Amino acid sequence: KQFRIQAWNSVCPLVIRLKKFYSFSLKLEKALQSLLESLTCPPCTPTQHLEKEQALAKQFAEILHFTLRFDELKMRIPAIQNDFSYYRRTISRNRINNMNLDIENEVNNEMANRMSLFYAEATPMLKTLSTATTNFVTENKTLPLENTTDCLSTMASVCKVMLETPEYTSRFNSEDTLLFCMRVMVGVIILYDHVHPNGAFTRSSKIDMKGCIKVLKEQPADNVEGLLNALKFTTKHLNDETTPKHIRSMLQ
Repeated sequence: KQFRIQAWNSVCPLVIRLKKFYSFSLKLEKALQSLLESLTCPPCTPTQHLEKEQALAKQFAEILHFTLRFDELKMRIPAIQNDFSYYRRTISRNRINNMNLDIENEVNNEMANRMSLFYAEATPMLKTLSTATTNFVTENKTLPLENTTDCLSTMASVCKVMLETPEYTSRFNSEDTLLFCMRVMVGVIILYDHVHPNGAFTRSSKIDMKGCIKVLKEQPADNVEGLLNALKFTTKHLNDETTPKHIRSMLQ
């Protein structure tokens, strides 16, 4: 019994923290959709938007950077799901006497179910953003799809050029800037792959996938392992027949 009370008391604060991140993902979803609205609305081209609204583009990049950083960490901590399963089993048993069940006001059964679905994803934050982008495209039927895909592919190109040009990388003041660029590049590729009917990997894609993967592979393995995994596991079209073999083998 003593052990159970200890286990429960150490799991509760973790569950509260997991709830914070889950709630934050819902805010990110809304924020991403309103940023997309501003960065894709006619009559400006995506390039004009990105030039005119640099602060918004930076905000969009910040969201992607946080998302990939969060998911990289989440992928390395399998204990998250185990702890959470323990929590769900315990509140549904509810037989545990004298335990602090005030937490149920914070995370009741229904909330626990929603959180459970969220954390079951390999990359939960990216999944949230991919779904948000897909919904944005489906709900804005009058907006040409190219406005969205061109905005994403333009951002991917900008990041790739910055990463492969020594002139730019030498100006980066720290490794963090490099990681920022890589995460944003991978983030926009994944979103593009979810909303473009043919995805990011086909020969006709507006994203130079070979160049983007090459740039990642030139970095220290520790820095890019999570990003390459994200490309492998959270894209939609990598295993399509239209994906050139050399692209697939670059990601093996």
